[in-house]
Amino acid sequence: MRYEKKRSASRRTVIKGLGAGLGLAAAASFPAPFVRAQSAPVKVGILLPYSGTYAKLGDAITNAMMLNIAENGDTLGGRPVEYIKLDSEAAPPKATENTNKLILSDKVDFLVGPVHSGVAMGMAKIAREEGVITIVPNAGADQITGPLCAPNVFRTSFTNWQPSFPMGKVLLDKGLKNVALCYWNYGAGKQSAQGFIDGFVPNGGTIVKEIGVPFPEVEFQAALTEIAAANPDAVYVFFAGGGAVKFVKDYAAAGLKDSIPLYGSGFLTEGVTQAQGAAAEGIQTTLHYADTLDNPENKAFRAAYKEKFGAEADVYAVQGYDTGTLMRIGMDAVGGDMEAKNDLIAAMDQADFASPRGPFKLSAAHNPVQNFYLREVKNGVNEVISVAYEGLADPAKGCTMG
Repeated sequence: MRYEKKRSASRRTVIKGLGAGLGLAAAASFPAPFVRAQSAPVKVGILLPYSGTYAKLGDAITNAMMLNIAENGDTLGGRPVEYIKLDSEAAPPKATENTNKLILSDKVDFLVGPVHSGVAMGMAKIAREEGVITIVPNAGADQITGPLCAPNVFRTSFTNWQPSFPMGKVLLDKGLKNVALCYWNYGAGKQSAQGFIDGFVPNGGTIVKEIGVPFPEVEFQAALTEIAAANPDAVYVFFAGGGAVKFVKDYAAAGLKDSIPLYGSGFLTEGVTQAQGAAAEGIQTTLHYADTLDNPENKAFRAAYKEKFGAEADVYAVQGYDTGTLMRIGMDAVGGDMEAKNDLIAAMDQADFASPRGPFKLSAAHNPVQNFYLREVKNGVNEVISVAYEGLADPAKGCTMG
């Protein structure tokens, strides 16, 4: 009940703080300045990595978002769209300068980004102050929809806490009650580990060993030795990208795979199973998406993405695609009128649609309430085993929309 009251209060704050706008019941005739504004392009500023380690993620998010809008006439609320892309370089020290450029110099109507949580922290602080409608299509820092939440800030991805929380119950249901934790010892790794702990320990699980590996270290021998000595029922980890490839291969090479089952956040095997090879077979993870989800939206999306870009869609592309949907919902509700910002935000706040990932809606903190799937690597593919948690909302600790 308190959750619902908090949500209602946040809507009142939006209306009070962002002005009345024209709304949906505006008069049928408009003055010339309004007509000119409606024919001008909607400026979508994109702050994503287009070089370096995360370039592939930035490209996938951008491609899918633009695909979504192209499928709907290349317009938002009946207005053409202008994309202003800026390479974030996944560099937190540049976040302030880049965000200010898009908001203050380019005067974008929407700000989309980033991938890196460190960049997101700097970006969100400015977006909150300036009031530009911001959509985070990847960065999982819990703070963005926690203490840094704001009526104009939305997320279409996940919090770092979310993918790990459902695995606690999964392991307990398997009778695995004594688990070792191993993760990169930085923000995302710590938040992921906490998500697992919150889903595991209160329900009867015991953490027998917790190992934080300095980020971005990929020398895992000492950690593997500690795991072997602890001899837990299972191991839960958070690694991604090249680090995930190395850990999974080293785990198998150390002879642990056959004696101590390995589990993780979905990023352990997302997009890297081919590089991991046989070592990844049988690993189970939890994530809000899987390539093999059997729903019409996912099938249509994957086919369209492959036809357009000659590549398979992944979770990052899905997050970009849903970013496009969220913007369209808001802009359609106000007929393209960016001045009706309170109505636009209210429409986005109430978004509820069928995504390639499954049902999509937003919490009071503007973070996705979404299904998390138990997946298992079979023949190099993350196959869906079951829904590990239906409609999981992040607790959004510290979020006040006032």
